[in-house]
Amino acid sequence: MIVISDTTPILSLLKAGRLDLLQKLYESVIIPEAVYDELTINPLFKNERDKISGCPFLKVEKTENLKSVRILRDVTGLDAGESEALIIYDEKQADLLLIDEHKERSVAKRMSVEYIGTLGIFMLAYDKKILSTEEIEKCLNILLNKNIRLSRRLCNKVLCYVGSDKTI
Repeated sequence: MIVISDTTPILSLLKAGRLDLLQKLYESVIIPEAVYDELTINPLFKNERDKISGCPFLKVEKTENLKSVRILRDVTGLDAGESEALIIYDEKQADLLLIDEHKERSVAKRMSVEYIGTLGIFMLAYDKKILSTEEIEKCLNILLNKNIRLSRRLCNKVLCYVGSDKTI
């Protein structure tokens, strides 16, 4: 299975302490060079830099078609990482794209891209008995406390899905 990821799911899983889910669910994940740069050069993510650069199951790849990336950015307003992720998904005929941002999801739908977000990863990990209800509750609370933008409505749907009686 070929899986490509944008920045936000990786950052969210890192902050929740569950980046390991990507390896457990997908073995390896390709990240575009722009995503890698954002996670390792951006001073906002200095605490995450070492974890990303030393992560053996994250594979950094360059897109072959920079012109397509530029056109996609110009037409959609997506950033470099989002655009590269979509182009690499197409170039590699990937099976899945990991994305969270609303605008990118909208573009992905129009391109018939199969995608899942951080909350979907938690649900899949629950289905595969990798995460328990309590672990998902903890992850969601961590993310909300670290100001990761998550819809409380969607968080509550996830909690309901995994059998929690709690709400956020």
